[in-house]
Amino acid sequence: MNQEHAQQLKAAIEAVKSRDIGNIYFVACGGSMATLTPAQYILDREIDIPSAVYSSNEFILRSPKALNEKSVVISCSHSGNTPETVKATEFARSKGALTISLSHLVDSPLWNAAEYRLHYDWGTEARAEENNYGILYRLIFGILNTLYPNEKYARAVDSVETSLHDVFERNKANTLEAAKAFGSDYKREPIIYTMASGINYSLAYSFAICLLQEMQWIHSSAIHAGEYFHGPFEVTDYDVPFIIIKGIGETRLMDDRAHDFCQKFSDKIVLIDAETFDMEGISAEVRNYFANLVAGVVLRQYAQYLSEFRGHPLSVRRYMWKMDY
Repeated sequence: MNQEHAQQLKAAIEAVKSRDIGNIYFVACGGSMATLTPAQYILDREIDIPSAVYSSNEFILRSPKALNEKSVVISCSHSGNTPETVKATEFARSKGALTISLSHLVDSPLWNAAEYRLHYDWGTEARAEENNYGILYRLIFGILNTLYPNEKYARAVDSVETSLHDVFERNKANTLEAAKAFGSDYKREPIIYTMASGINYSLAYSFAICLLQEMQWIHSSAIHAGEYFHGPFEVTDYDVPFIIIKGIGETRLMDDRAHDFCQKFSDKIVLIDAETFDMEGISAEVRNYFANLVAGVVLRQYAQYLSEFRGHPLSVRRYMWKMDY
């Protein structure tokens, strides 16, 4: 266990405990916003303190009336240099909000903008409990257990700290051949849709905009399974690819309905079904909150092999970080 991370988390959680909390905002851009979104879903299900997710610049421009000294604002930027997120954190702090930021880069602009700072590890050698989701889940379930003590929340934190890394590794191994087949079969597809609901929707969103559009230059759109029948299902055809992510929680009914229809007309469905995951070691009562993390690791492996078969590394960009925008 990284003791520096543990101390940073303890300080942030104690700070939340010491405040009269009226609301919680999650603020970031792109993949970082998608990273934070499952935490908002968890809070929405577990407590009656209102919470919301904002894209950083919109958070500033909309300037929520409820943002004040009773607010907690949790922001995230992998590099710590995302200008909109830095400004949003400064904006929140100017309103008296308690600010907590997650970043891989210490002493970055975001690091210095926030009152409480949480570093996370990154890369192939990083352990799951110390990466972005590991730190986020330890923070959220730590806050829940501090404000509303419950063994459920304590077991969730323990699941992150003792089992999450092994769960990730086992499921990557279990889906390795499927990932290779995906890369081979879909390498020439000009468009791939992603579909999910509930806590998994942010994963469909990030896979569409980050992995497919940003990193592979493949046209995509994230479709909410509950919205599929309100317009998007009209594009379904035998040669149109869909990645469908099915959860194990309360919104699976929507996933099943969308999948049942889609497979009648599309011959190109890639199903990521959380019911097939090996979740041993994760407390049973919170597995619905952890399945999306496993699905994310599985899909990242799919993206890696897609990039290899396409001869287009995930690191290649045309515009990002290469010009002013």
